Amino acid sequence: MLLALSIRDVVLIETLDLDFASGLTVITGETGAGKSILLDALGLALGLRAASGLVRQGAPQASVAATFACTPVTEAMLSQNGIESEPGEPLIVRRIVKADGGSRAFVNDIAVSGALLRTLGELIVEIHGQHDDRGLLAPPGHRALLDAFARSDLTSVRIAFAAMRAANAALAEAQDALANAEADREWLTHAVAELDALGPEAGEEETLAVSRAAMQRGARIADDLAAIERLVTAADGGLSKFRQAARALDRIAGDHSQLAEALGAVDRALIEGSFAEGYLRAASEALSFDPARLEAEETRLFELRAMARKHRVQPDDLAALASQLRGRLSAIEAGGDGLAMLEREAKGARCAYRTAADALSETRKAAASRLDAAVSGELIPLKLNAARFHTVVASGQESEIGADHVEFEVSTNPGAPFGPLLKIASGGELSRFVLALKVALAEEGAAATIIFDEIDRGVGGAVASAIGERLSRLAAKTQLLVVTHSPQVAARGDHHVLIAKNSHGLVTRTDLRSLNAAERREEIARMLSGAEVTDEARAQAARLVAA
Repeated sequence: MLLALSIRDVVLIETLDLDFASGLTVITGETGAGKSILLDALGLALGLRAASGLVRQGAPQASVAATFACTPVTEAMLSQNGIESEPGEPLIVRRIVKADGGSRAFVNDIAVSGALLRTLGELIVEIHGQHDDRGLLAPPGHRALLDAFARSDLTSVRIAFAAMRAANAALAEAQDALANAEADREWLTHAVAELDALGPEAGEEETLAVSRAAMQRGARIADDLAAIERLVTAADGGLSKFRQAARALDRIAGDHSQLAEALGAVDRALIEGSFAEGYLRAASEALSFDPARLEAEETRLFELRAMARKHRVQPDDLAALASQLRGRLSAIEAGGDGLAMLEREAKGARCAYRTAADALSETRKAAASRLDAAVSGELIPLKLNAARFHTVVASGQESEIGADHVEFEVSTNPGAPFGPLLKIASGGELSRFVLALKVALAEEGAAATIIFDEIDRGVGGAVASAIGERLSRLAAKTQLLVVTHSPQVAARGDHHVLIAKNSHGLVTRTDLRSLNAAERREEIARMLSGAEVTDEARAQAARLVAA
């Protein structure tokens, strides 16, 4: 609900501070007094396009601040955009427009984008006039209005749509994977056969490399090893000579201590020589050079490394790669069965969605009949006797809110076909259709503040009275601000604001003020009689207010 409006230097308004209350507030004034300026200023605060022409002549900038009662919806939106708000505290939106055209927007004194201010403004205020009804009457919003009227529960449809979308995504992913795998089938078959024929084993490359290196070293030192071994084991030298010396010394070692020491030295030499002989034999065996074996191991090593390069893996990873490729090939063979299961799941999810969507569609169609009757009941008192209103519920695009296309259509003349409201109805008819719709939908989530700009243009008498009566009923549900030229409408107001243009020399200003009961009757009398207010007009104004 709009609580207060503060305007500075907007066109003809220099300074204005105005408080608002719940119920129906009527705004009146002579033609040209500046009622449109008030709506332009409020629209500026709500994020509508900022034009430098709104800045009062001679002023550096214009500013408008509007204070609203905060609601759970606006609190949630503020929180989503990182704007602090205390529970129960009012919401203050402010817009500044400089004379050079630049503008700034604020919410609770925090700078925000114009887009955010506009989105917030659409949540809290609806403005309807002869040329401003697209928000209510444009087809994209009709389904939401019908759902609000029907009190539709969209939970089951949302859940079913999410499940259907997930099942379809899983099926599409599996189909893509299978298609890609099928394209790779020939390559996989060849690669698996090639790897199976090679039969790589983990760690095999290192074993072959070590063995090959040893044999290559053995080939290089084979002659040296043979010569050393011959020297150590020769029958006419090496260890044989030491054994002969040891036998001879053993016979005479007891004759002299030096001979005993010599025997000990020879024995130790024999022991070390035996160790050397064993080491040489082991080295010869380890470094044994078999040309056929070396060639075979080199061939195997080269094959492993070539295969690894081909598949861009390490040789030790070939065995794991073979297992992985076999798994992919098996998945292709089994892919048909898995795909069939996913297709069944997707079909089941779609059936569940269609069941939920069809049930919602039936709810909408039943509500459409009730809405048509409710709107039609409002049209005759508004002197739209020949008009007919029809809510079309047709098949539309499937979504999380059902599969219906909803559109409001009217026929304004007997026998004329139905068509879109915006194209069929004239300006005056359009405003009355809007009012009829708003009254029919009054219980169903309207904005906290609704503004009607000259909804009674071109009508009078009984029609104006019918419009006033319906505005009064609607104001019991939500705050209404109505710019009117009709005394019948003005008399229905709970509050009355007068707009007047005053000239002081070369300076012209627009002023707004709230009227008390006596002033209100005098203003309604002026609206009834014109330039000269007569006693008869005052009496008629009193009767209208009393009624």
